[in-house]
Amino acid sequence: MVSITAKAKQRVVDTGESLVSTLFEYAKKVPFVRDRIAAEYEKMMKDIAGQVRPYAADYPTYTELPEQGRDREAILEEMRNFHGLEADRWKDGYVSGAVYHGDREHTSFLDQAYAIHSQTNPLHSDLWPSVTKYEAEIVAMTADMLGAKKAGSGPENEVCGAVSSGGTESILLAMKTYRDWAKAEKGITSPNMVIPNTAHAAFYKAAEFFDIQLRKVTVGADCRADVKGMKRAMDRNTICLVGSAPAFPHGLVDPIEELAELAQKRKVGMHTDACLGGFVLPWARELGYPVPPFDFAVPGVTSMSADTHKYGYAAKGTSVVLYRSKALRRHQWYTVTDWPGGIYFSPTFAGSRPGGLSAACWASMQAMGREGYLDATKRIVETGQKIRRGIDAILGLKVLGDPLWVVSFASGEEGLNIYEVLDAMGKKHWNLNGLHRPPCVHLAVTLRHTKEGVAERFLDDLREAVEHTRANPGEGSGMAPIYGLAGTIPARGAVSDLLEMYLDAVYDL
Repeated sequence: MVSITAKAKQRVVDTGESLVSTLFEYAKKVPFVRDRIAAEYEKMMKDIAGQVRPYAADYPTYTELPEQGRDREAILEEMRNFHGLEADRWKDGYVSGAVYHGDREHTSFLDQAYAIHSQTNPLHSDLWPSVTKYEAEIVAMTADMLGAKKAGSGPENEVCGAVSSGGTESILLAMKTYRDWAKAEKGITSPNMVIPNTAHAAFYKAAEFFDIQLRKVTVGADCRADVKGMKRAMDRNTICLVGSAPAFPHGLVDPIEELAELAQKRKVGMHTDACLGGFVLPWARELGYPVPPFDFAVPGVTSMSADTHKYGYAAKGTSVVLYRSKALRRHQWYTVTDWPGGIYFSPTFAGSRPGGLSAACWASMQAMGREGYLDATKRIVETGQKIRRGIDAILGLKVLGDPLWVVSFASGEEGLNIYEVLDAMGKKHWNLNGLHRPPCVHLAVTLRHTKEGVAERFLDDLREAVEHTRANPGEGSGMAPIYGLAGTIPARGAVSDLLEMYLDAVYDL
């Protein structure tokens, strides 16, 4: 099934889904229905509210500036207390993804690198040329890792890029670039992009922000992009195709070669989203694991995104967006020549940016080196395979696809609710990723999980969680009911309402 959405107008092939959504919105306007819905929302939010404001009872809440500045040491002590309350969970490997290295020596090193450059700003390259050196070298090192030398010769194969604030910005930048390239080079004014429905949500955001029609194609039975389906979804206004290496939900690499060949034939862009795998897959391939072609060595791949702040082990807040040519990248740049404030130009969406993050990223890549990344990848993939085999051995669960280190699993037993298993794992201190379509859960293995005993603890706890859920069906709380709702067509409007309420709660005191 292909669903198509646009900023100004939504068009969904599944008309039944649209009808139910419309009816739900009308029903909310009926007073007694609205009151019933509000009561149900309140029940669901009650469990979640405590997660958003866990310190409300024990620490003061500041709604206005203190009359006199507080003692700096007292402020730092309060912050250390928060850190102490939160750090053990990720340090002990209870979290999927989120913190990818976490070793005290490494994080201390990054802190020092950031501190040296805490006052720098890449926007002012004339004041801080050291930061522009770091960023140019980050891009070059990442490009080299992702097949730049095998891309071919000539200016059309001169792989280049920029440093962004994270994977979402890298994806947004690439999609904005394709929109502007297609308008300038092909005269396309009603652009669309074709993606597998497992592509990152940042592509949905890009479509809405930049008024690009989004054509989502349901993945095949193997949870990988359906190339034939994506081909059918293309037309003369298609500006790019998208594939993931791997996709966030199931940890599987899309058929990038086939998608790139299709893109090349149609003379459109092809973006490989390697935000999650860009700093793992090249090393896994070198270690002998079966990694399908996905980078600039594949003719037709015209851009990529790779997160340095994930498996690149940099501090949070950096990513790299790459292009096959400088001519394509030029459509990313932003310049203003007639502003009274002077000539203005910036490479990404932000103006001022924290140079300390780029410095820490460069420092991390320098400190890791090839051997460091190879060793880290070896440990991560070995642990991922151990966890995968362990999940396969648990009665009632099934692993989706053939993942290397991002392991997604679903219920293989009628009546066993995977979201209640997720909730039971949460009560055992685990923070895992709940997914849907199909309902499943995943663990993104990091260096935290390679510590002795962590994989075994995860599997033991998961086995107990499955047994508990089987013996106590319907007991799920917290996010479990919301994930359950999200998997049903009539509840999509309700889920959106709840998520908006959650975001409200994040900023409400």
